[in-house]
Amino acid sequence: MKSLRFAALAGLSLLAFSASAAVRLPHIFGNDMVLQRDAVVPVWGWADPSEKITVEFAGQKHETVAKADGTWQLKLNALKASADPAVFKVMASNQIALTNVVVGEVWFCSGQSNMEFSMHGVDNAAQEIAGADFPLIRHFKAPKSFKPLPESDVSAAWERTTPAGIGDESAVAFFFGRRLHQELKVPVGLINCSWGGTRIEPWTPACGFAGLPELTGIKDRVETADPKSPLHQKVLADYIEAMQAWMADAKAKTTAGLPIVNAPEFPQYLNFPSGQGKHQEPTVLFNGMVAGLVPYAIRGAIWYQGCSNNGEGMLYLEKTKALVNGWRQAWGQGDFPYYLVQLAPYTYGGNPTALPGIWEAQAAVPAAIPNTGYTVINDIGNIKNIHPTNKQDVGLRMANQALNRTYGRKDLAWSGPVYKSFAIEGAKMRLAFDNADGLKTRDGKAPAWFEMCGPDGLFVKADAVIEGPCVVISAPTITTPMAMRFAWDQTAEPNLVNSLGLPTGAFRCGNKPQLGGVMSLPELKGFRKVYEIDLPASGSFAAGAPKYETDASAGAGAFTQVAYVLQLQENAGSIRYVFASMDAFTKDAKKLGIPYAKSGIRHQAKVSNLTVRSNVDGIPKLDSSDGGNIEFWDANYGNPNGLNLPGADSRKYDFDDQPAGDGGYGCMQVHAWKNKVTLFAYNNFNGGAPCDIGIGNNTAGEHPDYTFMGNGGQYATRRLTVFVK
Repeated sequence: MKSLRFAALAGLSLLAFSASAAVRLPHIFGNDMVLQRDAVVPVWGWADPSEKITVEFAGQKHETVAKADGTWQLKLNALKASADPAVFKVMASNQIALTNVVVGEVWFCSGQSNMEFSMHGVDNAAQEIAGADFPLIRHFKAPKSFKPLPESDVSAAWERTTPAGIGDESAVAFFFGRRLHQELKVPVGLINCSWGGTRIEPWTPACGFAGLPELTGIKDRVETADPKSPLHQKVLADYIEAMQAWMADAKAKTTAGLPIVNAPEFPQYLNFPSGQGKHQEPTVLFNGMVAGLVPYAIRGAIWYQGCSNNGEGMLYLEKTKALVNGWRQAWGQGDFPYYLVQLAPYTYGGNPTALPGIWEAQAAVPAAIPNTGYTVINDIGNIKNIHPTNKQDVGLRMANQALNRTYGRKDLAWSGPVYKSFAIEGAKMRLAFDNADGLKTRDGKAPAWFEMCGPDGLFVKADAVIEGPCVVISAPTITTPMAMRFAWDQTAEPNLVNSLGLPTGAFRCGNKPQLGGVMSLPELKGFRKVYEIDLPASGSFAAGAPKYETDASAGAGAFTQVAYVLQLQENAGSIRYVFASMDAFTKDAKKLGIPYAKSGIRHQAKVSNLTVRSNVDGIPKLDSSDGGNIEFWDANYGNPNGLNLPGADSRKYDFDDQPAGDGGYGCMQVHAWKNKVTLFAYNNFNGGAPCDIGIGNNTAGEHPDYTFMGNGGQYATRRLTVFVK
């Protein structure tokens, strides 16, 4: 009965509006609102077609006529800041009078849970809430809503800041606005559109994805779901044509008494799903929570988001371009300021360098997008709390940046030291910084979280010394520095600050290490190359042999020893390698390569005279050991022991498994069984899925030999070289 009553009331309301379409405004125009000073102020709404609308405010009077669809818009000339309550009038066949309207600075505040984080949870919450009596700071909080297409209104209301009402408001937005209000002495309006756990894509308008090749897939997804787009219409037309053909065929077969086939499946991408949890689709939060606010005049935007996109690295920069460019295009106010908060350190688990990848993307925003900036907070987080409770300093630092850059308050510093350049000085690296007056450490100890690497690209802890506006780093084991990185871990809370105590954000610099350093090992002397290949991240050798860059197997001649070298270069540039030589286990050089499907390559045996060199922790240095074994096959395999090697686990995939007679998963592994170590593994190269690959025992998954890891994409390069002697 309750739902029927609501439906009836909704129907009556619709009929009433149809009978007398009184002039009305979107909810963003309301009592207690703040209008943007020193800028043209768009005003819009709905009325009867051709109805004359008049808007009066602050001594201005503007008129327009509603269009045939009932929409109308006009613009007020730039307004001067005013804290005096005024009436905003809209007149047509009816009259709207909005009261207690002031003029000042309006900021759009958006993001995920750290922007949504309320005043109830901040440090000293009771004291902060009790003191939050600022009638000239106003909040407009959009309700959570996701829609497949842009909505024309957002149902919320402006509220003055009082201790009774501030508790559920965005803490970051409030502390940002409070600082602006106190410094600028003008009213401040804060428009809060935030939703915990959300990705960046849902907040981005459809227009933002255009012109960014890396986001073509998202752009196509959005266009396919837009009924007005040519792509949607083509996909739909193709489906209708296929359905019509199916119906004709079904009728004919039914008449003939023949079975029919299933109907063509409806293209799900023609719509955005509307069910619970589907608010992560691109554009849908902009459509539901932001579009109805546009083009309300604002000064700029602040943004606190990124946790839900953690692991995307520099792709996040491309998505930020889409967000900012899309917002600016939607608002039509030019390149308004956009300031983001870098994520705080936190123990996300998994790859500890994933979060620094987001930090790097966020730090790259100012150089890639005009009139933008970021705020570093790696000193005020909590590595065990994804929601740091010190939101006061977050808002303060963001506001100080805005005061300096947007409002011309050059006396207010807002930035910590920022990496500028590097120089290699023998076995040391000199790092120069901007904003480095009084460069020091927060705790008086040596600068922490510096790492450097040599030609192999493997980073080690570096000693750091401050010299004026520079930091000089070195490491006992590195004589030829190649690159460095700072705070490159999700839990990094570095201590390097300037005289104001503002922190330095994560960065990396130097020269990317090059593959091939392992080839200078003296143990390779006398060996000749037979095969070399950059292994694909997603292998598929089921249809034929791998395409080797080098294939000298036909002229390999006789040999008594075989050597394998695997080099894995991470996206950060680090190079891991292993060299393993052994007595030849076959006389046919064509049986030394990857055991692709139907290759006939299948070896499971102990090997003699195993010599091993590697730069990976946990791999032993071996000389002529009798404790080696190999497992090469093109088939699936099981974990019951095949050679019954001591210490092998029959419940896990490790250094002693056995091939199955069918399937095409594939395995190419070299082990030091006496040490219980997988020297290297390359699996799952025949099915087209991401391969399993690694050097040393796998510690990230259940199985020591990387089975089922699917981690091939973790590496920028995967180079395998085979030698004989």
